[in-house]
Amino acid sequence: MKLLFQNQKLICYLATILIISLHYGDALNLPNNETVPALIVFGDSVVDSGNNNYINTIVKCNFEPYGRDFGGGNQPTGRFSNGLVPSDIIASKFGVKKILPAYLDPNLQLQDLLTGVSFASGGAGYDPLTSKLASVISLSEQLNMFKEYKNKIKKAVGEKRMEMIITKSVYIVCIGSDDIANTYAQSPFRSAEYDIPSYTDLLASYASNFLQELYGLGGRRIGVIGMPNIGCVPSQRTIRGGIQRGCSDLENQAATLFNSKLVSQIEAFQHQFLEAKLVYLDIYNPLMDITQNPTKYGFEVSDRGCCGTGNIEVSVLCNHYSSDTCSNPSSYVFWDSYHPTQEAYNVLCSMVIDDKIKDFF
Repeated sequence: MKLLFQNQKLICYLATILIISLHYGDALNLPNNETVPALIVFGDSVVDSGNNNYINTIVKCNFEPYGRDFGGGNQPTGRFSNGLVPSDIIASKFGVKKILPAYLDPNLQLQDLLTGVSFASGGAGYDPLTSKLASVISLSEQLNMFKEYKNKIKKAVGEKRMEMIITKSVYIVCIGSDDIANTYAQSPFRSAEYDIPSYTDLLASYASNFLQELYGLGGRRIGVIGMPNIGCVPSQRTIRGGIQRGCSDLENQAATLFNSKLVSQIEAFQHQFLEAKLVYLDIYNPLMDITQNPTKYGFEVSDRGCCGTGNIEVSVLCNHYSSDTCSNPSSYVFWDSYHPTQEAYNVLCSMVIDDKIKDFF
């Protein structure tokens, strides 16, 4: 019976891969006929492909209606969207694989490890306090899991191949929004001690330390996604946007300031470590354009999410009791009040990644 169940699970997984392959395009052409052995991702809920399923936190989404469009229908996987998330889409663009699994998934096979995983955890931040408040996997803990990951690969394929995989792989870092939206704007723990300039200095310092540690562990091709226009996501409109639910200036100003400091850190890092290919990936301006001009990109609604009322529901508040969840998520920029839909992620990844591919090589 156990073997039958395992075979059924394998068949479902392969069917999901096939369906996703049919719906999404092939990999982009990489410069000089390069190949990327693996994609390795660190970050928060935008790129968490299910790690929070396996830890003790309320920041979860392994239930309906999440995953409503994953692989053709109703497969909640722990991805904070109705389907794929950027970790999957970017892995496909680099020609690695169609779905990037969560590192903590107990069903991982050796080939899954060799081609990359996501260490990301929904609710995490550059600021260690952000992860602590949400009881999720901090960025330093994600790095510790990466060290463990390297040892697993080394035992399986030997040190030489392990080193090749680590140095040739592409790394994506996507984190920081929860620092501003939650730890700073919604709690007294940092706002009482820091103003926006000094708090973004703190975040930039944490970001710089992380990049140096990742480089020390062998990461060379590293893409760092900046903060989006956090003040324009539906939840922040509801909480801080007034009766008209406009964009919140505080979060957007903080994101803009942090991004400018992050760019400076990346430029300094690149001059210091010549072997590295550090690529800044701007998401602020593309998402701002999409939210301000949704019809330009084929969307109809950009100020509320598809799930429930779309004004405040996210994670446990977006559940199968949200009876008024929209029937056509492809017309919405946001799936819940904080995270874009699979369709919006596809548009964003094309805008953010496609022209930057060459910079990784």
